Amino acid sequence: MSSSDPRCDVLVVGGGVGGCAAALASASLGSRVVLTEETDWIGGQLTSQAVPADEHPWIEQFGCTRRWQAYRHGIRQYYRDHYPLVPKARRDPHLNPGAGFVSAICHEPRVGVAVLEAMMAHDRMRDLIEIRHHRKPVSAAVKGAKVTSVTFRHMRGGPAETIEAPFVLDATELGDLLPLAGVEYVSGAESRDETGEPHAPAGPACPQNVQSFTVCFPIAYDRGSHRVMDRPARYEFWRDYVPRLNPAWPGKLLDWTHTNPESLKPNTRCLFPEETKEYWAPLWLFRRIVARQHYPLDAQPHEVTLVNWPQNDYWEGNIIDKPDAEVAKHVEAARQLSLSLLYWLQTDAPRPDGGRGYPGLYLRPDLTGTDDGLAMAPYIRESRRIRAVLTVTEHHVGTEARQGRSAEVFADSVGVGSYRIDLHPSCGGTNYIDISSLPFQIPLGALLPVRVENLLPACKNLGVTHITNGCYRLLEAFQSLCDSQGIERAWPELSPR
Repeated sequence: MSSSDPRCDVLVVGGGVGGCAAALASASLGSRVVLTEETDWIGGQLTSQAVPADEHPWIEQFGCTRRWQAYRHGIRQYYRDHYPLVPKARRDPHLNPGAGFVSAICHEPRVGVAVLEAMMAHDRMRDLIEIRHHRKPVSAAVKGAKVTSVTFRHMRGGPAETIEAPFVLDATELGDLLPLAGVEYVSGAESRDETGEPHAPAGPACPQNVQSFTVCFPIAYDRGSHRVMDRPARYEFWRDYVPRLNPAWPGKLLDWTHTNPESLKPNTRCLFPEETKEYWAPLWLFRRIVARQHYPLDAQPHEVTLVNWPQNDYWEGNIIDKPDAEVAKHVEAARQLSLSLLYWLQTDAPRPDGGRGYPGLYLRPDLTGTDDGLAMAPYIRESRRIRAVLTVTEHHVGTEARQGRSAEVFADSVGVGSYRIDLHPSCGGTNYIDISSLPFQIPLGALLPVRVENLLPACKNLGVTHITNGCYRLLEAFQSLCDSQGIERAWPELSPR
């Protein structure tokens, strides 16, 4: 399969976590796959968005596919092979490279790229997977109920190209193929009248009420140094910004106090663990990706944490179904918010000792593969969603809604997942919705569009609601495609030849 070949067996549009999983699963069935990606890196959330995987509490024991376990093992082995770890860390079968709270494998984005590339190496050598970077889908050809081809713009100035495939997977972060191919979809918040969900908003549906997105960034700390950046262009705006949300945010966005996602009461955090006796309070530990405890004294690096905090969530504009100029405006505003948060941390953030700012904080562009140190791509929480044969609602998986029963058991289940129903503040002015959910299944019906026959969702665009997106959006929710079961049950024609 050459780069000029316009045909393949399976076209996977989007090289994030779901896209990589779908490509590996399809290749395991003997299919020839073209995987397209807009950025320099495959891996999405884990790499170009720079966010460590959110994992459920039982991940080391069960509730995990073999391929995801292989990725996790690959991350740990990469550190053992290439980093000067102390013996205790090297021997630890559950090594957490960054010792962060959010995941048992908090790791640097570049390591994720290396491991994913290694997992695909054999299939690429066998000509079963071809990766085409810097491709953005701009149109799709449709015949009846089938997508016949997708046309891409080369984002680095190369020629446009059209790829034909009998089977197509939309693994883009925003479900970009759905409108291009005329696939029926929804976005934003459904109404309570429509879904009956206890936490759905009353009144009419609101397509604009989409969760915030975040431009994340890793920061290191060189204690005692002065590494203050130039003042961002929009710093005064974001320094003085007071969120307009319901329930109300407890003050300015750039502050240590924010809304507790579960109780919706004020919640005060701090930066470093030595500043508090509360284990949950230090933001530094939550997504730490470099931990000096794993290294000998003569090789200890500056610690690094990934900043994906309440203070840099951006909800001032929806970027779904908007003109390119409007999308670019909001993405740049989100970048300015993140840069302003860092500048505030360096200069204005109150310290427990009565001082202000941590001037030793600095960006790590070497970890993100970008010139400015911000992630290559925004971290997207909510996408367009297909109108599916079966739509998962809060009544299927919500702890309160299930009234003491386990989550709904689906006869057509192709995967499992577990995460809270975790919705961040949204463009419609809604504050957090963060409620308990039960370990859940992924029904095949939620992966099948109501009409189109040869397109599957492979990211956050499956058949869920605004509410249940809050738990299905996380990594484990898409492990159905990490093994071949999900694709093979949807498309028996892809069974090994």
